[in-house]
Amino acid sequence: MNAADTALLILRMWLAIVMLAHGINHARSIDGTASWFESKGFRQPRLNARASAAGELAIGLGIATGLLTSFAVAGLIATMTVAFGSIHRFAGFFVFKRPDEGYEYVATLAVAALALAVIGPGAASIDSALSIDVTFDGWTGLIIALAGVAAGAAQLAVFWRRPAPPAN
Repeated sequence: MNAADTALLILRMWLAIVMLAHGINHARSIDGTASWFESKGFRQPRLNARASAAGELAIGLGIATGLLTSFAVAGLIATMTVAFGSIHRFAGFFVFKRPDEGYEYVATLAVAALALAVIGPGAASIDSALSIDVTFDGWTGLIIALAGVAAGAAQLAVFWRRPAPPAN
């Protein structure tokens, strides 16, 4: 394993930890997660809570193992697109500016996923062991990222409406 493969493994492990932690947190309290989704303007909040928990766990496992990495990073980009579109874009760039946090965090995760989509998971991955990492050639990675953005935009279009501002 060379330095680039080591760096990709480190990147994958960190992204996996973040996604698994979010997925576990959502799965531990589907009712609480559903309530939160509802407060942010999502229709069918229980369905979204379950999908969020399952999706984040699958994304985390896929990225950690490097199995079907292109699908996992597309899922991560989709998740960050939903987070950006429904919450973080309204607070500006910095996470410390408003209670809902800015978008620097979700953008950083999405860009890291884009890097994995473009470059691939590296030698220390199941994709590499099974020779299914051949789709990582730069342009295909950009298509993977666009598919993630499209999936996130579709979820927003179907399930999310900006909540009305609180009455004074």
